Order: sequence, then C-alpha cells, then structure tokens
Amino acid sequence: FSAEQEAHALRKAMKGLGTDEDAIIEILTKLNVSQRQQVLITYKSSIGRDLIDDLKSELSGNFERVIIGMMTPTTMYDVHELRRAMKGAGTDEGCLIEILASRTNEEIRRINENYKCQYGCTLEEDIVSDTSSLFRRVLVSLATGNRDEGTYVDDALAQQDAQCLYEAGEKKWGTDEVQFMAILCTRNRYHLLRVFDAYRGIANKDITDSIKSEMSGDLEDALLAVVKCVQNKPAYFAERLYKSMKGLGTDDNTLIRVMVSRSEIDMLDIRREFLTMYGKSLYSFIKGDCSGDYRKVLLRLCGG
Repeated sequence: FSAEQEAHALRKAMKGLGTDEDAIIEILTKLNVSQRQQVLITYKSSIGRDLIDDLKSELSGNFERVIIGMMTPTTMYDVHELRRAMKGAGTDEGCLIEILASRTNEEIRRINENYKCQYGCTLEEDIVSDTSSLFRRVLVSLATGNRDEGTYVDDALAQQDAQCLYEAGEKKWGTDEVQFMAILCTRNRYHLLRVFDAYRGIANKDITDSIKSEMSGDLEDALLAVVKCVQNKPAYFAERLYKSMKGLGTDDNTLIRVMVSRSEIDMLDIRREFLTMYGKSLYSFIKGDCSGDYRKVLLRLCGG
C-alpha cells in the first residue's frame, strides 16, 4: 500500500473532463478505513488540495454519500449520523436506536467525546432536547455506555430478572417499562441471554413477542433493538438492511449507514445471516434495489 500512489491515482480520476467513477470505487474499496485516512493526509501534502472537497465537487447523490462516508473515520461517521438524525427536519429515530443499541461501551465513549468536540454540546443534551418520555430515557441510558461488559452469569439473578420482566409486562395490566429498561440496558450479554431463556420458561413466549405486545412506537423499537443486538448483532443488521430495501422505495440513509459502518466489522456475518433469514443473498438484494455507481460501490462494500 502506498498512500502517495493512491492519492495521485485519485487525483487523476478526477482531473480534466469527466470523472472516472470506476477508478474511484476501485481505489477506495480496496483500502481499509485507516489507509483511506492516510491517503487523505497524503493527498493534501503532495497535491495541495482537499480530497473530501474534490470528491464532493465531482460526485453527487447517494454515490457521493457512500464515498464520503467511507472517507470518514469510524467514530466520526457515527457522530455525524447521530447529529443528522436529530438536527434535520424531524427526528430519524431509527438511526439513533441503531447506533446506540449496537455499539460497545468503548465505541459509545469515543462517540461522546467526539460529539462534544465537534458540536460544543453533549450527545445527551441533544437527545434530551430532541426526544421525549420513556424513549428519551432509553436513549440516554444507552448513550452513557455503561452496560456491564463482563461474562459473569448469576443464575439466581437471571431467574429473578426474568420474573421481574414477566411481572412488569405480561403479568400485570399496563406495563412497567422502567423495569424493562433497567434490566435490558445495563446487564451483560451472557446474563441477558440466560434471562431470555428463563423468560421463555416463565411466560411461554419470547421476550421479543412480549415487548411487541406490551409496548408501541419508538420505545418498542428501541427495546427490540437492544434485545436483538444482544441475541445476534449481525442478524439485527441483516434485518435493518432487508427493511431498508424491501417494498417500495429505498431507505437510503439506513442502507448507506449500515453498509459503510459495518463493512470492516462484521459484513461477512451479516451476509450469512441475511441469506439464512431471507433466502436471498444481500448482494442480489442490493443489485436489484440500487443502480449506477451507487450500486457498484455498495456491491464492493458487500463483497462476494
């Protein structure tokens, strides 16, 4: 890998009449995110221009958004997406839920630091001003990045938590959502898996079914996302991708964000889950749903 070489190749692809989009896709998709950062710096030092500005002036639409997303450091990409979800017209609740429910404590910590530096206010302040009621509380809880990340499972406590969840939902009239939040947003993954098992034994149904029948709207979506990320994170993202493409129109925000943010983390696992869950490959789904350079770059991120 030579940052110098790639920088000049990118300049060549954009210089003169017309842009060589294929070359840009070819160069950027074969690099990883840290190599792209090196190219960014080298481009400025050896060519004296800003690569992001050049890309923005040459590209457009969803294709541009994917490329700029790929050029953004992982944490900053999450930061920008969270901000976009709250600062535009209306709130993109799905984006807030997806990022906050699926990132590790360490990732959340970095997001918080960078968010504050970038926008001069905390992520929590923006969440509080942009959302309301119990949904707000779940997001604030997740945004503290304070989940137990150990592996210890206390069987008696797991049984007790399962009973608590049952009594907070299925068993009573009305739902004690706070109890759900307290358990789902703080316990470690292994403990929760045991809780979900015990819950099935007590309630005779899956925790996800209970959440669906007991709650609604954004709160339901948020707690379901938490449960799904605990059970199987790649399957959660596979479902996000499927829903972004199935039916009329495409939810490009979600499609781009998941493809860009997971491409170097668990894309292979996501692809495998997608095929298992929907009987079609993610690759063929993208192929049928998108077109042009946008499709080309997403297929490269998907791989295979």
